[in-house]
Amino acid sequence: METYDVVVIGSGPGGYVAAIRSAQLGMRTALIEKYPTLGGTCLNVGCIPSKALLDSSEHFHQAQEQFAAHGIGVGELSLDFPQMIARKGEVVSQTTEGINFLMKKNNID
Repeated sequence: METYDVVVIGSGPGGYVAAIRSAQLGMRTALIEKYPTLGGTCLNVGCIPSKALLDSSEHFHQAQEQFAAHGIGVGELSLDFPQMIARKGEVVSQTTEGINFLMKKNNID
């Protein structure tokens, strides 16, 4: 059984920062997360995925309502919802992979 100086429960923005700082201070650190990927609620199902979808929606709105004022014609717009969801998944994946990298870099279990 492993022995740790610090065990952080939850790998959201507060948790992973606390784990990194503990490791930087020389403590043997473990991080516990209920989701299959690190990042907590914010990165996995909350803030980041929501903002990714809002960003795509904003682009659609701009194309529909504002491009013409700039002399940009886009023709008939369509919405590819599966592609929006795929992009959201890519954003979440990149973000959670970044957290994984930081945990490995700082020797956090």
